Amino acid sequence: MPGGSVSAREIVEHFGAVAVLAFDGERIALVRQYRHCVRDRLWELPAGLLDLSDEDPLQCAIRELTEEAGLRAGRWDLLTDVVSSPGFCEEAVRVYLARDLSEVERPETPDDEESDMILTWFDPGEVHRMVVSGQIVNSIAVAGIMVGLDVIAGRSTPRSVDEPFRLRPTSLPRRRGVGRAPGTDLKRL
Repeated sequence: MPGGSVSAREIVEHFGAVAVLAFDGERIALVRQYRHCVRDRLWELPAGLLDLSDEDPLQCAIRELTEEAGLRAGRWDLLTDVVSSPGFCEEAVRVYLARDLSEVERPETPDDEESDMILTWFDPGEVHRMVVSGQIVNSIAVAGIMVGLDVIAGRSTPRSVDEPFRLRPTSLPRRRGVGRAPGTDLKRL
């Protein structure tokens, strides 16, 4: 510590995650999903864990956009990296902007968590109002939406998808991934 003392810290390990602001040129896609920690359904960006060993974050975003929204994007940009709770959790989330969208079939998912997820499209102005009014409270969604709205409006330039994900958590993926083949689902171990 700054004064020379030693302090113990408890840290919740995490795989890291991605989220996607999907913009069809006129509307933004949001999903409404039950979150047990707050015992409520929240408006969020399509998102998912980096839980497959050695998975590239962009490939994870492509997979999650298909699984949660039934969409494919022709153009991808990086919006921001978010450290959601740095006081106790190492979760870091990379947020992408997906454009030039086309519909694809959502794959069947054995995961009950996503079975009642609702996808809804909103005008960018309405999404901004939802953030400002407190209807959207997920910090990852708030950050991604606010940066994304700036990029969509031409006030900011997106970052390159090739930029290294410097804050991506490594402890849990490294421990669970030792000796595992690339693509192994580490959350099921």
